[in-house]
Amino acid sequence: MTDEPPLRRRTAASRTGNDIETPPSARPEPSDAGTESTGGESVPLTAPREGTPEPVTVPEQLAEVVARFAAGSGPVALDAERASGYRYSQRAYLVQLRRSGAGTALIDPLPLPDLSALDAVIADTEWVLHAANQDLPCLAELGLRPRRLFDTELAARLAGFERVGLAALTEQLLGYSLEKHHSAADWSSRPLPESWLTYAALDVELLTDLRDALDAELSRQGKSQWAAEEFAALVQAGTRPPRVRAEPWRRTSGIHRVRGARAQARVRSLWYARDQIAARRDSAPGRVLPDSAIVAAAELDPKDEKTLLTLPGFGGRSVRRLARTWLAALDDARQLPDEELPVTPTVEGPPPPHRWAERDPAAAARLARSREVVLRLAGEYNLPPENLISPDTVRRLAWQPPEEITEPTVADALRALHAREWQITLLLPALTQALLPT
Repeated sequence: MTDEPPLRRRTAASRTGNDIETPPSARPEPSDAGTESTGGESVPLTAPREGTPEPVTVPEQLAEVVARFAAGSGPVALDAERASGYRYSQRAYLVQLRRSGAGTALIDPLPLPDLSALDAVIADTEWVLHAANQDLPCLAELGLRPRRLFDTELAARLAGFERVGLAALTEQLLGYSLEKHHSAADWSSRPLPESWLTYAALDVELLTDLRDALDAELSRQGKSQWAAEEFAALVQAGTRPPRVRAEPWRRTSGIHRVRGARAQARVRSLWYARDQIAARRDSAPGRVLPDSAIVAAAELDPKDEKTLLTLPGFGGRSVRRLARTWLAALDDARQLPDEELPVTPTVEGPPPPHRWAERDPAAAARLARSREVVLRLAGEYNLPPENLISPDTVRRLAWQPPEEITEPTVADALRALHAREWQITLLLPALTQALLPT
């Protein structure tokens, strides 16, 4: 799919024992890669083929990148770096692209937040990403929305690889090792160090080569259509706005230890107080106040600053400076009338599976049989059970199957739950039998 001379990849045995091989003469190594490894050892890849590019920061440079990528050929490899552990937003702080005939570009989206001109010139080609669902939302904020894509992580899952991280796949299939020690860096900092930029450029250096290797393996296993349906679903999901949680405070880590509606009100009040500060500062909420501190304060309900500051998580200087804010949030929860306290949310869908045997033994039996079907077929087809069908889909179907259980009605129910056609084809006969009463 590309006329770019790709990096040579060594013969690599697939998980099923067959070899994937490309003639060495067809895949020249980068000048810094050294000789090909022997005995199964990987070669460290320390620099991009054309060197590390400077980040694009002004419109004139962006226009030049747009022209280059318009003139390129084949798929476009993309990646984005966020600052999830440091910033409140999930925006991209660096965008990396590579295409045959265009080379690699690093774009700084802080001064260039609109990349729709770039989107327009690569709209008709396939985009190659790794773990696309992580990057699609922040790319969409910049005006970058794929119409076709190939997700190397998802492809590896469908092909049955146990290790599906980019570095692991690159090493196993291409014979090159990538350093991943900057993956958790604060990409919002400026200027970005040269070593970080090299790391970022290398993230797209091999993506197209990896795509080709995985595509060949999927074809060999007869799973190309499966992957095509999964990638199309990713593209469609990327066009929808992100789901807004009704009560995001309930995801506070450790909240299961907090007993009683009044104590949960304290969690809620502290969570929203922290969220306002984090949004104003553009800081990750956990850096403002850890979840563990929220839970500790909700359990003890301190009334004064001295007691508050003895709790775990409240000892830091920045947290102490906000002591009055935390005490005010606790007081707000204390003053709430009973009718405004949190109530157990209405659960959409089936209850937790551990309660099925008591509430509906027949449904519990259907779930057990359905899970056995999924596990058996996932083993036969060499892929993770959750990629054969989502666990939530299985639970919903087992809890409320069609009134008349036939293959057509079960197929319709699966489609209504967003199962793909390849999944329905594989599962339908056995899953229909599992839903029938014994």
